[in-house]
Amino acid sequence: MNLVVVGPEAPLAEGLADRLRAAGLAVFGPGADGARLEASKHWAKALMQEAGVPTAGYWPAGSREEALAVLEAQGRPLVVKADGLAAGKGVTVADTVLEAREAIEAIFSGRFGTAAGSSVVLEERTHGPEVSVFALTDGERMVLLPPAQDHKRIGEGDTGPNTGGMGAYAPAPLLDRDGLEQVRSLVLEPTLASLRARGISYRGVIYAGLMLTASGPSVIEFNCRFGDPECETLMPLLGPELAAVLLACALGRLDRAPRLTIQPGCSACVIAAAEGYPGRIRRGDAIESSLCTSDTLQLFHAGTERDADGRCRTSGGRVLAVVAQAGDFDAAFERAYDGLAQVRFEGITFRRDIGHQVRSR
Repeated sequence: MNLVVVGPEAPLAEGLADRLRAAGLAVFGPGADGARLEASKHWAKALMQEAGVPTAGYWPAGSREEALAVLEAQGRPLVVKADGLAAGKGVTVADTVLEAREAIEAIFSGRFGTAAGSSVVLEERTHGPEVSVFALTDGERMVLLPPAQDHKRIGEGDTGPNTGGMGAYAPAPLLDRDGLEQVRSLVLEPTLASLRARGISYRGVIYAGLMLTASGPSVIEFNCRFGDPECETLMPLLGPELAAVLLACALGRLDRAPRLTIQPGCSACVIAAAEGYPGRIRRGDAIESSLCTSDTLQLFHAGTERDADGRCRTSGGRVLAVVAQAGDFDAAFERAYDGLAQVRFEGITFRRDIGHQVRSR
């Protein structure tokens, strides 16, 4: 049987999985109804509230004036989120009221494109380390993957604007087995139950971006697909049963899937971005690489393209991901950065402190 795994969020939100299923294909990815979990921050927050899923307090606003009025009434910095899809860049964790105001103005001026929508969600700020948990689900049952930790900010020391992710590592020690089970019971199972209550058969991955607050895990956002750079980080750790598990999810029969094995060890990912990212980027630079991939060193292409002569050039913000595995995080990141040193293009931008939480050198 043919299996289609839909990657990007925009085609899912536009109903690609629905059309493929209608054509008789097995599809790992939610329909347009379930993809609203990512495509609309307001819809997702309302579902979480209905399901009793822990998440920050929020205020939806359908206009610039309404959003500014909420901000003035609160009189404190808030998190500002574009309601719709913004390629991971439509969120501002404001440190000041002025910064929140500027973020509201940016969204309603169309800086993040029409898909981001003409509404926002304003949230209370919460505090704690962030961690990502992925659930592979057939709509009723689920398999959890090892937790991962992303690095959203462009600058070292977690400074500067948010990006789609500048690197990641897994398994993140922030969540042990008991912690993962807590996320399952408090977040993922109630979310699936609420989706079913709305008549939505969600077959795909639920990516829960969590903040581990002093009172427990709190959902920052949901994604409806494998997010990068966590996806590139996790895939080398997953056993050969993965395709069979994804097919079982697509068919609604995860109970018949083989047990997914997880390889021991640590996985480290560093993103090479174009100059100017996450703002206006330069494109078309030739990419040179002497990196030799192996079972423990991978090079994933993202924002690249071939020119008329077959030469690889930059074509997007996050250009490449270098991923490595080893027995500990120090060795994994050393291998990843050694690999990255063998990749060259004009204006290459990357963080040198990815994994600082788990590295001793």
